Amino acid sequence: MSYDGVGPRAVTRSVAFLTAGVLAVPLLAGCGSDDEGSKPLAKQDVAHAARAQVADGGTLRWAVDAMPQTLNTFQADADAGTTRIAQAVLPAMFRIAASGRPQRDADYLDSARVVDTEPKQVVVYKLNQQAVWSDGREIGVDDFAAQWRALSGKDSAYWTARNAGYDRIEKVERGANDLEVKVTFGRPYADWKSLFSPLYPKDVTATANSFNDGARKKLKVSAGPFAVQKIDTKSKDVVLTRNPRWWGHPAKLNEIVLHEVPRDKRAAALADGTVDVADIDPADTLGASLKQQQARQTVVVRKSLEPAFTQLALNGADGPLADERVRHAVAHALNRKELAEIVLKPLGLPAVPVGSHLALSGQVAYADNSDALGGQDTAEAKALLADAGWVPGAVKEQKKGEKAAGAEGDKAGSRPGKSPGGEKGDGTYIVGVDDHKGHDTEDKRDREDKEKARGADGRAAPQLAQDGRQYPQEHPKQGGAPGAYAPKGTAAPAGAAAAPKVAKNGKPLTLRFVLPSGPGSDTLSKVADRITAMLDAVGIATEITKVPGDSYFRDHIAAGQYDLALYSWPTSAYPATDARPVYAKPVPAADGSLNVQQNYTRVGTDQVDQLFSQAIATLDEGEEKDLVRKADSRIWATAGSIPLYQRPQLVATRRTLANVGAFGFQTPVYEDMGFLKKGAKPSPSPSS
Repeated sequence: MSYDGVGPRAVTRSVAFLTAGVLAVPLLAGCGSDDEGSKPLAKQDVAHAARAQVADGGTLRWAVDAMPQTLNTFQADADAGTTRIAQAVLPAMFRIAASGRPQRDADYLDSARVVDTEPKQVVVYKLNQQAVWSDGREIGVDDFAAQWRALSGKDSAYWTARNAGYDRIEKVERGANDLEVKVTFGRPYADWKSLFSPLYPKDVTATANSFNDGARKKLKVSAGPFAVQKIDTKSKDVVLTRNPRWWGHPAKLNEIVLHEVPRDKRAAALADGTVDVADIDPADTLGASLKQQQARQTVVVRKSLEPAFTQLALNGADGPLADERVRHAVAHALNRKELAEIVLKPLGLPAVPVGSHLALSGQVAYADNSDALGGQDTAEAKALLADAGWVPGAVKEQKKGEKAAGAEGDKAGSRPGKSPGGEKGDGTYIVGVDDHKGHDTEDKRDREDKEKARGADGRAAPQLAQDGRQYPQEHPKQGGAPGAYAPKGTAAPAGAAAAPKVAKNGKPLTLRFVLPSGPGSDTLSKVADRITAMLDAVGIATEITKVPGDSYFRDHIAAGQYDLALYSWPTSAYPATDARPVYAKPVPAADGSLNVQQNYTRVGTDQVDQLFSQAIATLDEGEEKDLVRKADSRIWATAGSIPLYQRPQLVATRRTLANVGAFGFQTPVYEDMGFLKKGAKPSPSPSS
């Protein structure tokens, strides 16, 4: 995918509030009204057509970034292709509607509801009596029970990426009849609708061997409108064919072929008929090949917004950004509206800055809580820097090999006799924070210590998926040479007035800004250039480092080798579950390493963790929403990550295709996809 691409679900977010009262922000509720997020910013752009207008038959060729490494969405190396296949071939009790909210899938469920809360939460699923696996067996309690046991976390033989929610289940049993599944929770679970989506047959989940290896390259049994026919590594195709035992609306297409095509080859693939639909990057819309196809009316570009946002991440583990005042100064230097316009305005999409870390406009939990941090304020940024000891002044000439203050230079804020990392009295995690009493020393921990700040298993976690169920580990692949630095003294973009650089003890405040290089990285480069100019205006210098895309996340973001970085997070319909590990307070592991889960900014507090814990344990939907919004306000106040804009979703499709395009939040309806009958026309799209 592109490198404005979504950073890793499993790919879950301060160094803490200082005792200085000026930054001790009180607990804030979401400041938006209840209906603030009632509508997505952009409508989905899909070639809607009634099924009667869609021809029977045909093969839809769909470009994907890579061949899936596994067909098991609950494994760590699952990716976007894994999720797309699961959506087409497996049951899901709840799918995501165009509003970004979970919706019961009537093909599988007649109903699902909480029937008891005391003494324990009990959910009863009533299954569609027509729902069967492709081998003819009815979908039933044995499938639910086997998946619960596999994902509960109680058996380490199962190689699972996560067990959120399943670890709260006490038992799964037959209800009043064979069509009822009764699930009893040992602990209350607000996001119970997230479970069993997708649902695998017991053939996959009943044993560790079948779970770990059996579903990696094949799915013998399925229960969707399509089934996996074959995976051809030579042609780089995954072939999905109609499922003859599907009981819902019959699939219009004979086949869907997922074909691996690099991003920079997609315009050509659309032109020569290799693919019929492909996600593309903003730069592709300007390419001659795609423009010619649009002029000939053979291809149309569908435009919407992805359920994902791009953020500026601030690494609070050590260096100047371990000081919350410096992070706040960076945040106050940014004009988020201007940054959103750089990306979205040329595409004709709403250029509205994202106001939440945990939801997007249209989703229940959304509220603009950015006031907890505040907007652009150059004077405030300079005052915060000065309070932290960074003032305009003479910069000491650096000796050979000596670095400026930054990720690998002056570890601002550590003091003699105190190791970086520990607990303050309020339970906030501290990683090398300046105690503001004049103690300025260099912490010379080597790179090996930084490598410990990965996840518990030492690898980048998979990412939050659109439907909230699978976090595929998806690191966009791009080329480019490492170590491509912007020359010192490069002029700032027009419109920015450079300020005298700030320094402490003769060392300038220079932040290492790490970016991916190669195809698809143009958008992030433009945004980074503008951020650099904004920081320059308050006296903060940046050193841009461009690295190969295939190592960007693994070797830099997950490993903590950066000060500033741009990457994207998907949002989920279940933020209390799925976002918690992204913002969890890092904790020391038994081996001395730092377990950051998916919190790659290394910025977190006990209070945020507690709000997530309360949100996930309440069965009152209104209370859950309020707690999630309060958690978001606290996350804003820590300034570990600054949401910028919702990612554009650009999908080039054959003009003759129906019910395909930029889906936005919605889980695609695969059985309705197909080619228009002769003379039929889809309904107008927002971007037509």
